[in-house]
Amino acid sequence: MKKFLSSKIFRLIWSVGLAFILYFICPPCFSKTTLLILLAIQLVLINAADYIGKIAIITHIARFLVGALFIFSGFIKANDPLGFSYKLKEYFEVFQNDSGMAFFEWFAHISLPLAIIICASEIILGVMLLIGYKRDLTLWLLFAQIAFFTFLTFYSACFNKVTHCGCFGDFLKLKPWESFWKDIALMILITLLFSGKENIKELFATYILSILFLIGVAFSFGFPIYAYRNLPPLDFRAYAPGMNIKENMKKAADYKDPVYESMLVYENLKTHEKKEFSQKAYMDSKIWEDTLNWKWSATNNKLISDAVNPPKITDFTVSDLNGNTVTDSLLNDKNYSFWLVVYDLAQTTDGESLMAQINDFYKLSSSEKFKFYALTASSSKEIDDFKHKHNALYDFVTVDATVLKTMIRSNPGLMLMKDGTVIANWHHSNFPTFSFVKEKLMK
Repeated sequence: MKKFLSSKIFRLIWSVGLAFILYFICPPCFSKTTLLILLAIQLVLINAADYIGKIAIITHIARFLVGALFIFSGFIKANDPLGFSYKLKEYFEVFQNDSGMAFFEWFAHISLPLAIIICASEIILGVMLLIGYKRDLTLWLLFAQIAFFTFLTFYSACFNKVTHCGCFGDFLKLKPWESFWKDIALMILITLLFSGKENIKELFATYILSILFLIGVAFSFGFPIYAYRNLPPLDFRAYAPGMNIKENMKKAADYKDPVYESMLVYENLKTHEKKEFSQKAYMDSKIWEDTLNWKWSATNNKLISDAVNPPKITDFTVSDLNGNTVTDSLLNDKNYSFWLVVYDLAQTTDGESLMAQINDFYKLSSSEKFKFYALTASSSKEIDDFKHKHNALYDFVTVDATVLKTMIRSNPGLMLMKDGTVIANWHHSNFPTFSFVKEKLMK
């Protein structure tokens, strides 16, 4: 029996059986023709492993591509672990809402440490693969990680739940299907690595490999922790220092609006099957006439085509506490001004020393006629409570929480602005003195 289980015949049987199951449970959002092609490729790779493994150059190319991409992807996410944690939290909230399983809420609460672990593991596995350290363990961990992310990206793409995966942070935003196909390509490359694993040799002596591994682990965890406690060392966001918010809000000359189509959803009264119809398909089917079997369930707006050359910033709107829009007055201030970004007053780092430092900064800046605003998404009551608790005398304005989280990865964080341009920003752990800012940055 053991001999049979390790034979080529058994490998062929289980691989064909798995492909058969996957083909027939294919969801309607995915083309069965495309799935058939992918399954055929995987069947060839699995069952021709002995032959593929003999071509060492294939293994070396796949090894370099997978290792380099894992290191790059992990590094980009480690550069902004808080931003990646927001993306993980978005996934967990989607899964909780769709499945009704409460444990996803617990995962959402620990999204930050999970983000650090995931991006660190990507870097570590990429390094392990390139240097040939713990070959078998590395390959299986690579496979497990890419299988997990393939499921995430497929679910997101199929059910249109998350707009982009966060695979490369703000450096490169991939659409759901683009992320899925990237993961499929990685899955194929990792399969090639399994086929030719005998070609993966250790590049150095064992003790050197161990040293390199430990250095990789230290960097992989140290770098994202540093980025979290400060700010992303490489800032790819539209609110980075040097960016002009007004310019990033402008539409390009060749801009085109996204195109949506209203889709009518009908539910079968007997089987509870749901069908979605375009306007034309709806009229052709005349399903509304069959009231004994079908009833209208919902109307969805389906994205037909994305916007062409959209602005980098589309949702920046500032309101005062009376609900009046004051966006232009903040962005068109020709003088220097300071924005204290604190998206959630209830979760802010509110140590008394920090709050006293902010109050001192405000007093000194206002004495020299520089505007100082606190931008928040908190309620009026939370704002009043915060003012009384910390003796905050500066003006508060409201902005969408998601926008504030994008503007600066700190709660609170400080931004120096002039005429809509971000001059500099600071994490609350590196909150500057007014004298330093005035001397070094305000000319």
